[in-house]
Amino acid sequence: MDYKKKLEELILTVIREGGSDLHLGAGRMPVIRVSGELIFLAKHQVFTDKDMLGILGEIFQKAQIEKFMENQEADFSYDFRGEARLRGNAFFQKGLMCLVFRLVPKVRTIKELHLPVILGDLARKKQGFFLVVGPVGQGKSTTLSAMIDLINNEQARNIITIEDPIEHVYIPNKSIINQREVGIDTKDFHVALKSVFREDVNVIMIGEMRTPETIATAVTAAETGHLVLSTLHTNNASQTIDRIIDSFPGEQQDQIRAQLAASLLGIFSQRLIPRITGGLIPAYELLLNNNAVSNLIREKRTHEIDVVIETGSESGMIDLNHSLIDLVRAGEISIENAYQYSLNPKGLERMI
Repeated sequence: MDYKKKLEELILTVIREGGSDLHLGAGRMPVIRVSGELIFLAKHQVFTDKDMLGILGEIFQKAQIEKFMENQEADFSYDFRGEARLRGNAFFQKGLMCLVFRLVPKVRTIKELHLPVILGDLARKKQGFFLVVGPVGQGKSTTLSAMIDLINNEQARNIITIEDPIEHVYIPNKSIINQREVGIDTKDFHVALKSVFREDVNVIMIGEMRTPETIATAVTAAETGHLVLSTLHTNNASQTIDRIIDSFPGEQQDQIRAQLAASLLGIFSQRLIPRITGGLIPAYELLLNNNAVSNLIREKRTHEIDVVIETGSESGMIDLNHSLIDLVRAGEISIENAYQYSLNPKGLERMI
């Protein structure tokens, strides 16, 4: 089998079908995900261990294969003919090799992604800490890429991204953009983040905040005149604040609480909802930091933040239920999906 040709054929299928993911594994046929649903590609043969090793050899160098065999899992990125980029993960299940590829969408604008224009205003800020949150696969990285792209096309700034692996690739316009990949360009997120203070940076994009050390350094960077953008796998704004604070030992929590209250710009939580006409469209929640929110963070009253968001539309805040209802009224999504993706279905019912 020509493994390069086979892999390219499968990636082209994902692109042609408007899919998001490609699943390969020994002992099964290829599977793609389209609009959130898995589709088995029955016309393709079941992959063997030999086939998986052949595919692996097309995406990994020899040293990378050896490291993968030792660690039994690995993240990677793959450039497809210079036309598309995929991020992926290699792992084993029941002793059999598996690969999952996710198509990284091309960098699109905030408008093209159906995101609120206020994200552009936040991207233009000179300093502060802004988070895009949500479960895996809900478009967090794509939203951040739109914000980075806006900065790149409007302002002369030094942008440094720290990613594992690099996803969207930017073409510098008015800005300098340095993209650093963990394991290739830097040892880890924390080491790279400490280094940016000596790199004359304006904007820092951290692919994911995984440790308290990274979070603490990111918050400090936001306090000291930098715009810091990052992601977390949390469900909403209040949970995100609690997760950040709870990741620190008790004796450090008051300090990080005070720092977060002072440096936070906002938290954007999003979900990709199936559209009635096909494809996906985002519904979202947006918390903007103001005096009321800062006080709630300092006073350990984050459970009250949801109410602030619900009543804060005049200041630019967006409640998830209102976002869902707007999509239903616009004929974009079904009421059933609105209920499914709501974090407060009873509140949604009162709005109908």
